[in-house]
Amino acid sequence: MDNYKEDYQLVIRWDTRFKRIATIMEPSENKTSFWVESRLKQYINQMEKELNRKEDQPFVENLLKYSKGFWKGLFTFYDYPLIPRTNNDLELFFRRIKQKHRRITGSRTWNRYIIRHGENIVFVENVSSNQEGLQMIKNVNYSAYKTEANKWEQRIGEHIKHRRFKKEPNEYLNTIEEKWKRHN
Repeated sequence: MDNYKEDYQLVIRWDTRFKRIATIMEPSENKTSFWVESRLKQYINQMEKELNRKEDQPFVENLLKYSKGFWKGLFTFYDYPLIPRTNNDLELFFRRIKQKHRRITGSRTWNRYIIRHGENIVFVENVSSNQEGLQMIKNVNYSAYKTEANKWEQRIGEHIKHRRFKKEPNEYLNTIEEKWKRHN
């Protein structure tokens, strides 16, 4: 047991910092993004000074790295209550979609599926029945649909070109050169 005593003390030392960060970031009606961001910045600076032992270095570096990476959007939900605090629900949604795709196709990757169907996946997954889906489609204005369909066709066309180029770059470039010669 004594073999882990130092490690245990170190974990407790770091855990205290995590708990303080959690307290600062705990949502409240009184907290604004400005207040939380400035308070967290102060605490991280203070913590950097306090955790100056060699064994603290990996913890401090890791905390700073992740804080910097997520900092930009970390505080938005304090000022906009309709924005969720985490993206956990979104991640779970994608996981369910991926699982369904894998069950249907047997394929582990879904990159092509995402590229091909993109944002339409959200619409299909949120429809509880065919009847509900048909009713939603009937409510769409035709000119608005046509505008969106044209945008979608352009996006898909770009993805197809990209895939063709990636698969056979010389063949793709030769085809473009042939088209150019025919038109000029």
